[in-house]
Amino acid sequence: MAAGMRHLKTLIKRPKLADVNCHPMPESITRGQQIAQLQGAKLNCFAPQHPFVRSGQSGQEISSIFPQISGQIADEMCIIRSMHTEAINHDPAHTFMNTGSMINGRPSMGAWLNYGLGNASASLPGFVVMVSTGKFGQSQPIAARQWHSGFLPSRFQGVEFRSKGDPVLYVRSPQGVSNGRQQDVVQAVAQLNQLRGESVADPEIATRISQYELAFRMQASVPEMMDFSGEPQHILDQYGTKGGDGSFASNCLLARRLAERGVRFIQLYHRDWDHHGSVKDHVAGTAGEVDRGAAALVADLKQRGMLEDTLVVFGTEFGRTPMAQGNGRDHHMKAFAMWLAGGGIKGGHTHGGTDDLGYNAVEKPVHVNDLHATMLYLLGVDHTRLTYRFQGRDFRLTDVAGNVVNEILA
Repeated sequence: MAAGMRHLKTLIKRPKLADVNCHPMPESITRGQQIAQLQGAKLNCFAPQHPFVRSGQSGQEISSIFPQISGQIADEMCIIRSMHTEAINHDPAHTFMNTGSMINGRPSMGAWLNYGLGNASASLPGFVVMVSTGKFGQSQPIAARQWHSGFLPSRFQGVEFRSKGDPVLYVRSPQGVSNGRQQDVVQAVAQLNQLRGESVADPEIATRISQYELAFRMQASVPEMMDFSGEPQHILDQYGTKGGDGSFASNCLLARRLAERGVRFIQLYHRDWDHHGSVKDHVAGTAGEVDRGAAALVADLKQRGMLEDTLVVFGTEFGRTPMAQGNGRDHHMKAFAMWLAGGGIKGGHTHGGTDDLGYNAVEKPVHVNDLHATMLYLLGVDHTRLTYRFQGRDFRLTDVAGNVVNEILA
């Protein structure tokens, strides 16, 4: 959920904030704190704009702007209400959430997993990224380095699939070029690259050889994967899409199809959560763009017996202030929320919490490094042992921090 999903309107209920609406934010909380665009401004409390409902047998409290999520999958979800991060602007926060560091050039989590666990699909990339764009908020740019391999070999980086039309450019051969002729070209190029690789010992040449071969295999696998005609009508109705329309719901359906075919790490961005104004209407609009698709994905994975082996993470790079920015909210890194489901997560569970005004994560706080350590643990990896030596030191996704959050494990 790119651009800062508001925790106080989605997953964290703070009724006291309504009691002090339009009152000054206590200076004891905000004094000396890093604030993005409200620095030096008058800081007034801003009440939650939408009611929360108790959902599922577990009674999870979820905002009414997520009727499908709360109505269908509340008992599958573990809501973390005590997330915090180190970056207060979008691009550094994206970088930190994806790579465990604000320093550009570090490998993304998907690249780490692709490196550590390998690709389970012979005909598709091990790490696929898709981006959808809504119409209710500012669409923050998403740099391709968010799914880059950093200092890992480049064959581990993410591959962006387009949300409309052919997901990969030039995936279809030109008219008059048969598979046999195409394979002849690929094999000839591979032989030339191999000779060059033996001459200069450049590991990137081996990457090029493998990627040419993967691209050739994708010419058969990608068109088949994008053929939604075999999907039952009730599944298309469940997601609310026929597929291939560029929506978040379409990308969720495609994500399930990728997971079925062995793609290791699938990352969906929805660029529509940057609401610095008109937050009441716009946050409800953005929630409506993602609610049905997210709920359908979890429910679909469960009914296929895939959820227990698939970790679903619904998150964002930071939260939004309890203070008003006009009729919107500013960036906030001290507290935010996300939910996880499947893959060994304790469903119907709430972890941690904030202070009464939603400013600081105070109960069982979870740092981004802790989240990464836990995700890796659920995927069978000890985060302290997945390392790569670069420039004289061993690097890892969690750097020198991170603890597994055992309380959220099933």
